[in-house]
Formats: sequence, structure tokens, C-alpha cells
Amino acid sequence: MGAVALSLAACTSTPVPPAPVHIPAPIVKPEPAKPAAAPAVASAAPAPQFVPVGFAALPGWSRDDMRAAWPAFMASCGVLVKRADWKEACTIARQVNAGEERAIRLFFETFFVPHQVLAADGANSGLVTGYYEPLLHGARKRGGPYQTPLYKVPEDMVSVDLASVYPELKGMRLRGRLVGKKVLPYATRAEIERATEVTGKELMWVEDPVEAFFLQVQGSGRVQLADAQETVRVAYADQNGHPYKSIGKYLVEKGELTADQASAQGIKAWIAGHPTRQQELFNANPSYVFFKEERLPDPKVGPKGAFGVPLTPQRSVAVDATFLPLGAPLFLSTTQANSDIPMQRLVMAQDTGGAIRGAIRVDYFFGFGAEAAENAGRMKQSGMVWVLLPKQAPKR
Repeated sequence: MGAVALSLAACTSTPVPPAPVHIPAPIVKPEPAKPAAAPAVASAAPAPQFVPVGFAALPGWSRDDMRAAWPAFMASCGVLVKRADWKEACTIARQVNAGEERAIRLFFETFFVPHQVLAADGANSGLVTGYYEPLLHGARKRGGPYQTPLYKVPEDMVSVDLASVYPELKGMRLRGRLVGKKVLPYATRAEIERATEVTGKELMWVEDPVEAFFLQVQGSGRVQLADAQETVRVAYADQNGHPYKSIGKYLVEKGELTADQASAQGIKAWIAGHPTRQQELFNANPSYVFFKEERLPDPKVGPKGAFGVPLTPQRSVAVDATFLPLGAPLFLSTTQANSDIPMQRLVMAQDTGGAIRGAIRVDYFFGFGAEAAENAGRMKQSGMVWVLLPKQAPKR
């Protein structure tokens, strides 16, 4: 083990050119915890198949610049090193020269086995979308253009980790309101928007209700505060327990847009042309996200995902943790948004989302800013996934 580590640390080579920069994503909702209807109706989802293959079977593996993925992998290892099956690989990773592409590639090829992910029905491809960290303009006090609230978690909402009672329901939560001795469903989006119970629970106020809705879809973002002369991060705190429903799909089903038009950009254009139906559209998604404020000491660092580490732009993804292990490296083979240009790269499964359901379902994190938003809004591609597991590690 030590000899291999020294070889990795000392390895030098001519760097491989980076893979092409991406451009994807639609209307998907990153929610760290999956709401559950009731323990009595919950059932285990069919398990996917993990088929071991050689690294040569990964399309584009030899062309990806491993150095770009290394910081995200090391962030995962900060958590995974505490687990027996990951300890050896993550301990040796600390000795790898982060500036040497060949050394990093040798590390993965020495200590990991790629497994192609197949759905329970044998399908080898699924949907790849994208998300980003938006920037909104707001204030701590209501006034002027700042009329749309972002709410903190209501005090009357209870959240129960179902795994504490039913271990097979790991990752699932029951959210609701305690009335007497019963837990009843919490208010839907429409009910929250017109309720008085949440009055006084405003975290801050923002100027654009459309961007506030899309902030909930993304799960976290930044707010530039006019009355405080600072920019803060608003992070996901909790969710009302109702399932996420795509407003893009709603417009398609109503005949208002075609499937090709139902991107983030297309939906915003439809809202601009139908302002009186804005709330109708928003209410089609009963899910509602509550936020908490966080400091933003380093604007270059992304928000924390469900795995508890900061997301790395274009190297972190959200997955369904029911099927894929959080923190693990994945190799993703897809194409750029609205394009046949291949996008093949090593990414880390560091987040989850309310709309991310299935074994081959990936939401690609584009980062912060206008370009990331543009790319994320147009990403809706087919893709294949391989999960890299430490040798001898269990597959689930």
C-alpha cells in the first residue's frame, strides 16, 4: 500500500487537456430529504444493478482531466474516510499529488472498480438535468420593491426521521403539523401563500416573486441585501412535506408549452406573457422550501449539499440516495444541453433533490451566476452513469 502511495505522489506526466465545459439543466428541485406520505404505504424501490467493468469501458475516461475532479473527491473523502470500506482509499488519497493528472488517474484505477448502473428493468440510460446557485436582490425589512418573503422553518411544523422507527426507510422523513395526538399534512404552497400562521417568520424580503420561486427549485442561493450592503447565502432548511411537482410539466399538460419549450427560460417567458396566471402556475407545485441564512466568507465556495460538503461547480451532482451512495465518485456520460457534443467526466454524488428519483437520474451542479443559470435552465439530456466503488466495498 505504501509503495503504491509513494508512486502516486511522485508520478509526473504531461497534463491531459480538460474536458469541454458544460451547458445544461431544467426545472428540477434539489431537496436534501425525501418526504414520505406514511410509513404504512412506504415500500422498498426495486434495486438497480451494479455491473463491474474495466476503466476502458468508460467513454471518455482517458480524456477527462482528473485534477478538476480532485477537490470534490477530497471533500467527499473528508466524510467517507470514517467508514471502514473507504478508509484505505481516502487515507492514501491524502498522499496523492493534486497537481499531477497521471497520479490521480493511477490512484482511481488502483483502488476503485467502476460499476455501470442499470435500472431495475435493465435500462442503461436515464435523465440528466442541471441546477445552479442563483443571486437575488432583497432586504431584511419589507419595503419598496422588496415585497416577496423568504420564510424560516415554521415552529409548528414537525419533521420525523422515519429510519428511527423503520430502518428500511433510511433517508425518508414525515413532515406535518401536530394536532392533538395526530400528525396531519402540513400546508401546501397555496395554503402557505395565503396563511397568516407564517407571518412574522420572514427571513428576508426579495424583489422578484418569480426568482423567489426558482430559488426554491434550486434549493439554495445568494441574496444581495440593499439595506445591509452585504451578500448572504440562503440555504435549504426544510420543506413542507408535499411532493415536488414540475410546473414545466403542468404547462405542457395544459397545452401552453411544448416539451421542448418547457425550459427555465421558456417558463419564465410564459409567466411574463401571462402575469395573471402566475400564482396558478406556482400553486401547481405544492412543495414549499424554507430557508436559513448563512454567512458567505468565500464567494468561490459553493453551498453545502445533502452530503454535508460544499458543492464544486461542474464536478458535484445530485442523485437519488435510495439507489446511489452519497459521496461516491461517479463517471457521467451525457451531452451538452441541446447538443450532441459529448460531456464525459468524473463527478461526485454530493447532493439530493425532490425531483431526483431513480437509479440513473442525475442533476448536474453548474455553480453560481448568470452563465450557470443559463446553462442549467437548458439541460435535459440522456446519460449513462458508472459508480466507482473501493475494491472489496459493498455495492449498496
